[in-house]
Order: sequence, then C-alpha cells, then structure tokens
Amino acid sequence: MLPDVQNLMDLQQADKEILRLREEIAALPKRVAVIEQKLAGTKASLESARAGIKADEAAKRKYESAIQDLQGKISKYRDQSLAVKTNDQYKALLHEIQFAEQDIRGNEDKILELMLNADAREKAVKAAELELKEETAEIEREKTQARERTAEDEKQLAEWNAKRDKARAGVNPDLVRHYDRVSKFRGSGLAEVIDQKCMGCSVMLRPQPYNEVRSGNVVVCESCQRILYFDPSKEVAVEVANTFHGRKRARPKSDAPQAWFYRPDYGEHGEVLLGFNNEGSSSSRRVYDFNTGRLIGDILIREGNYRLGFPEDLTDEAVRLNGHWDENEMEEWGAEMPMIALDALHSDLQMARADHHKHHTAKAETPVSTEHPAAS
Repeated sequence: MLPDVQNLMDLQQADKEILRLREEIAALPKRVAVIEQKLAGTKASLESARAGIKADEAAKRKYESAIQDLQGKISKYRDQSLAVKTNDQYKALLHEIQFAEQDIRGNEDKILELMLNADAREKAVKAAELELKEETAEIEREKTQARERTAEDEKQLAEWNAKRDKARAGVNPDLVRHYDRVSKFRGSGLAEVIDQKCMGCSVMLRPQPYNEVRSGNVVVCESCQRILYFDPSKEVAVEVANTFHGRKRARPKSDAPQAWFYRPDYGEHGEVLLGFNNEGSSSSRRVYDFNTGRLIGDILIREGNYRLGFPEDLTDEAVRLNGHWDENEMEEWGAEMPMIALDALHSDLQMARADHHKHHTAKAETPVSTEHPAAS
C-alpha cells in the first residue's frame, strides 16, 4: 500500500475521532442542562407545596378572625335583646344571632377541612424536600463527571489533532484537497473496496481500477469520487481455493462451450492464459498475461469450434483449467481480467499440478510383479 493511501486512512480515522469528540464535548453541557431543568421542576413543586401550607395557614387565621367577629356580634345582639320593648324587635335580634351562629359553624367547617388537608400537605413537602436533596446530589455527580469527561475529551482531541496534522503532512497536497472536497459533501473521503465493490457507494468497480486498487495504487471511485483502498485480509476466498482442503479437483468438461488453458511458453509473451468461447459455427480466443491478467493483442474469431479454429494453441504443454464467465461479463473486463478471476485460474492450475504430481507419484510407487507365468 502506498504511503499516501496509508496516511489517508490514518487521516480519515483521525477526522472521525475528532468529530466524535467534538460532538461529545458539545453534548455534555446539554446533558447537564436537562438534569438542571428537572431539578428546577422539583424545586418548583417544593415551593408550590410550601406555598399551599402558607395559604392554608392564612385562610385558617382568616376564618378564626371571622369567628371572633361573629361571636362579638352575638354577644352584642344578646345584650340588645335585654333592652328591647317589643316582641318584633326581640325576634329580629334572635334571627341575627341565628345567622351569626350559622356563619360560625360554616367557618369552623372550613377550618376543620384545612386541618385535615394539613397532613397531606406536610407529607408532600417532605417528599419534595427529599427528592430535591437526591436530585441535587445527582446533578453534582453529573457535573463532576461532565467536567472530568470534558477534560479527557479535550486531551484526546489535542492528541488526535496532532495525529491528523501528521497524517495530512504525509499526503500529496492535491490528494489532500480531493479528500477534503469529497469529505465535505460525502461525509468521508476514503472508502474500502470489498468483493470488487466500493463500500462507500456500493457500486461495482470495473476490472482495471479494481486491479489497480488491489495493487495498492491511488484510485478514485468513478461513482462517488472517494479515494479507494484495499485490505487483502478481507478478500473473499475464491471457491476453487477451498479444494486444497481435501476436495477433489473437478475435471473440466470436454464439451463445455468455454475453455481455459495455461501455456508456460507462448512465444515472446512467456506464461499466458488462453480463453476460448464457442459461438454457433465460430469460436473466439483471448490471450491474457498469466501474472497481470492484461489482455494481449486482439480477440480473434475463426470458423469452427476452438479445437478446429485454434489447433496451434493446443500444444502438449497446454494445461486445461476450470473457468467459466459469461461472454457479456468478459466484455466488461475490457483490457484486464479482474483479480478474482485471475486468482481462480491460478488456484486451479496449482491443483492441476498437484493432481499430476500425485498421479505420477502413485504410479511410481505401484509394485511391479516379478513372477513369470507358469509354463503351459
């Protein structure tokens, strides 16, 4: 992997951590504010309960004062009744006394109601005081934790800023500008490639850029413009590679419409892979470099199936391989087959060689009989 790509990976990791820390630092005061708001509600409830007790006490004093006034009126009316001279005057004073006594009973009932409610109000005040005490202790703990968390975050933020500056300094300035521009609009400027797919936008890569990014070169996704990188440890293993674990290699079908061959020596090109396709009454041939997968020359088309059309290519050194890809898929390869196809053919060649070696070893170890046939 090129230093630029590795530094960009470090840069993106630093950018993510810096963003996370900044968001956390900004969120801590809001978290404390929520708790303080709850505390303010508890304080308001306590003040309301205390105010209710004070209002009841004021109302009780008012009713007691009214009773005293009414009792004074009754005493006055009784004194006046002793001096009246007519029966009508006496009856009028008795009515006034009865009305006053009725008002006294009404005020006494209200005082009794207040006294009954006093216990409930006292309990509410004590509960609110206890809740306020607990929440006050909790918010102090939260504030302490918030201060400690903020201090730790700011320390980490300074460290990540230093890492970020170091990573940026190790990247080509033009590449950094591209990274910054894409990050601004996409949220990230770098994306991993897995299974020939850009994980930033989920678009499949063409074979050539896929091979380039696998080789560690700087490649930009044609779809999302993110800079691509490849981690070989996450590559999906080719199915034929699993045959090394005790599986028997499948024999290529002789009548298959597509055939692949390995040639150890193909003129000036050295090792190559030959891909043949039968299409109706004609056949086509593609020649790929064995190591790079790059297409050599043009695609040739001749009359007849590939065995009749290209007999000069099928020498004794040619090794038949397993492999089949649709013609449309091969057209998409363009000038270079994808590494996943190249790896599959390489793996099958290794198994073909292993089978060949195993066959010859077993044949050499077979004992030869030294007995002569009996004379007839």
